[in-house]
Amino acid sequence: MRTTLTPEPILHGYFRSSCSWRVRIAFALKGIEYEQIPVNLVKDGGQQLTDQYKALNPMQQVPAVEIDGITLSQSLAVIQYIDETRQGPKLLPACPKKRAQVRMICDIIASGIQPLQNLYVIQKIGADKAQWAQHFIQRGFQALEPILKGTAGTYCVGDEISMADICLVPQVYNAERFKVDVGQFPTIDRLNQTLVGVEAFKLSHPSCQPDTPADLRS
Repeated sequence: MRTTLTPEPILHGYFRSSCSWRVRIAFALKGIEYEQIPVNLVKDGGQQLTDQYKALNPMQQVPAVEIDGITLSQSLAVIQYIDETRQGPKLLPACPKKRAQVRMICDIIASGIQPLQNLYVIQKIGADKAQWAQHFIQRGFQALEPILKGTAGTYCVGDEISMADICLVPQVYNAERFKVDVGQFPTIDRLNQTLVGVEAFKLSHPSCQPDTPADLRS
């Protein structure tokens, strides 16, 4: 089946959503121009909960990406789709072993850490939400650190930026927001410090998005 490529995808996201940030990083690494439509997860009880947005993404989460005549609503699916259909640096290694390692790292973050401290979950926790988030981030990083120690070169898997790096940086940002001491995880800390200096990660940072509040801009 031939894919018809449309010129400019539309990203429905939120400046501080780590899943939206992953997609922004991938677009930036690939050099893809795209339109952003902000979905405020807090304002008016959460714009993602409206019937209009539910029609776009039945899970009522961000991101949702309109691209090539379809709508994709999971960040890793979006990243893999654009990696398969767009020019630019490959976000998954050619080597099957390294590709499996990238996917393993992504799954640990995207399935084992981030969902347990995302906005929807911690809103249900109440007064102990910071403690809850710290616990699950700490637990996840304790597993991730020795894995990355074995796979990392300059970046998470070897010396090329991959989807694993795209997942790592937003998760470290969340860890710092919830006052987790990232310094106790030297490999994670080193990789993050390297990656945040890369232009694509700078351009996609939550501090400089169209919907970033003025007091959080830098």
